[in-house]
Order: sequence, then C-alpha cells, then structure tokens
Amino acid sequence: MRKPVYISGAGVISAIGVGKDETLSALLEKRSGVGSMKYLTSKHVEIPVGEVKRSNAELMQMVGIKENPLTSRTVLMGIVALREALSEANLKSENIGSVHLVSSTIVGGMDRRELFFENESNCDREHAAAAIHNCGTSTEEIAGYFGSFASLSTVSTACSSATNAIISAAFMIESNMADIVVAGGAECLSLFHLNGFNSLMILDSHPCRPFDKERAGLNLGEGAAYLVLESESSIKRRGVRPLCRLAGYGNACDAFHQTASSPTGEGAFQAMQKALEKAELSPVEIDYINAHGTATLNNDESESCAIKRLFGERIPEVSSTKSYTGHTTGASGAVEAVISLLVLEKQFLPASLNFRTPMENGIVPVTDIHPKGEIKNIMSNAFGFGGNDSSIILSKV
Repeated sequence: MRKPVYISGAGVISAIGVGKDETLSALLEKRSGVGSMKYLTSKHVEIPVGEVKRSNAELMQMVGIKENPLTSRTVLMGIVALREALSEANLKSENIGSVHLVSSTIVGGMDRRELFFENESNCDREHAAAAIHNCGTSTEEIAGYFGSFASLSTVSTACSSATNAIISAAFMIESNMADIVVAGGAECLSLFHLNGFNSLMILDSHPCRPFDKERAGLNLGEGAAYLVLESESSIKRRGVRPLCRLAGYGNACDAFHQTASSPTGEGAFQAMQKALEKAELSPVEIDYINAHGTATLNNDESESCAIKRLFGERIPEVSSTKSYTGHTTGASGAVEAVISLLVLEKQFLPASLNFRTPMENGIVPVTDIHPKGEIKNIMSNAFGFGGNDSSIILSKV
C-alpha cells in the first residue's frame, strides 16, 4: 500500500480574489474576474485578461515589502499565496527549515525585464539586474521572504507546470525524501505572454466560453497558488487537520505537436488513466472534473474526446474555471487545485460561465452550482504545450 499524502494548507490569489474566502465567494456568485487591462500596458486593449485586482505597490504593501521596481509581480503574488498556505497549515518561520518548496512558473520575472529591455545599453547596474528574470530566481525570491527552506525546486513545463510541481511534491513524500513539501506556482501577465499567445491566434476578444460551440479562444490570466503536502506521520506529529488527500496523479507526454493537442486526446487520456490507477479508483467514483478547458477550438475537442474515452457513458460533472480566472498558465494547475479543494470542502460545483450552445460530440459543462450528490473525489486536469499532460485526484478524508 502506497504512502498517503495529505493537504494541510492552501493559498491562492487570482483575478477573482485574494485568498480562499474571496475566491469561494466569486465562484458561488458566478462572478468572473476577466475584463479590460488595467495593470498590463499593451496596445492590444481589445483583448480581455484575468488580472489580479491589485497594483504592484498594493501587493508590496500587503506583504510588507519596500517598493522596488525590480520586484516581479510573479514574486509578489507568489508570496501572498504561499503565506496563506503556510498559515493555514500552521507552519511558522521557525519551521521552514524542514519544509521543501517546489514552485512553478513559465515567464518568471519577464514583466520587470520588459520595462528595461529597450534601454538596456544605457542601464545602470541596478537596472541591469532586471536581466535576472529566470524561473529559478522567482522561486528563490518567493522563498527568501519566508526564510531558508530545506530545498528549492522549480518546474517549468508550460501549462502543466503547477500540477507537475504538486506531483513532484507527492513523489518526494512517498519516497521518504520529505515529510512536508509546499507545491504550486506563480505567474504574472506580461507582453511576452500576451503577444506570444496572440500570434498563435488563440485569444478571444470576448470573455472565453469553454466547451461552447461558438468558443473562439482563451483569456490569459495571472495568479498564484500553493498547497502544503504532508505525510501521515507529519500530520499526526504536528496535530493538524488534513483538508483532503492527494489520492492520485498521472503525467503523460504524447508529443503530438508543439502547441496543439492530439485529436484523440492521447496524452490527456493517459494522464487521467494513470491518476485513477494511482488512486485505486474506478471512473464511476470521480464526482467532478475541473477540466483544463481553455476554450480554444483544439483543446476543448481533444479534452472532450479523452474524457469520453475514459469515462464512457457515465461522465462526471465537468466545468472549466478559466472562465473566472483566465488561463493562469504556469500557475493554473495550482489555482485550479485550490478551487477543487474548495469544492470538496463546501460541496458545490463551479458553473462554467458563458456556456450556451453544446459542441458537437463535446462535453456539456456544469451550469448549476448545486451537486446532485456528495462530492468525494475530484479530478483536476492541466495540459501543456508539447503534449505534457497531467492530472491529479483530490479526495475527502
């Protein structure tokens, strides 16, 4: 029997709120955070995004950091989310030395780099530091706010990054490498992000419509989320109450295309199947799927196919919460894991927003927040470019 992995704390920040309480309220009220740009300066004002409703100065004030133009928004949001997760798990600064951190991001501090690149040749020494925007540096800066963790790791596997960070943390616990691992991710919006996705022609000029026949692309978002994963012995020793159990996980890479998902959803199918096998659950025992659900033509068809292949005639309730937060890319798997945890705790279904017309042979997502029965097991999907696909299962304790 494999070693159980529990979740004892969680923290989140996204376009729908700062912290779990604000996030829950937005989901229950069916209130999206997607709208016009306020903090990202771009000529593409026609593109809606899911921005965190705080300026960098406000975020710095929130966490007690002196204003610094070189501090990335990724780092600031990461600190906010990680602080909430550690607090809920009752982990204080004096305990951090025995805690491991696995964090994910795709763009790291690119938002700060973009402020200086046009005048790089004239930069003074301070501004030259903006060149240090890589993913690992973001992890180090987030961790440095709290003290010295036992170890730091950074995961960057496109949009499956945060879910893979969670999987890595679970593996560390199961392998007796650690008793407590905090895992998740942080991602800010940047021009690099926006222009890159826009060049692929997969951004919608309206709020996104996951699994809708008329869907026209995704909305980019930003945010951060972390979960505290613990071994059973650590839970008992510290006397904390687990919020749920990480029952299973799976990762697969079908390498079908650099950016597109396979028509049959092969990587997604394998990731979900592996997660079920790891959890020792049958498909009929999954009560809700938090889908990757980007609202792109390709993803929603591919994911629908994969879900139907695996679940057959008995498809669980499905929705995509990206219609609330936007696609937070490297943080999305963790943001949606925290949302899934809230679903387990509060027993509701996050309704898919903006859904009107079913796709041909596609998934019909949830539009009513009231579940038909008890929600015990939730599958959360995160699929990345290159076919790097991951799924996790959270279960009630």
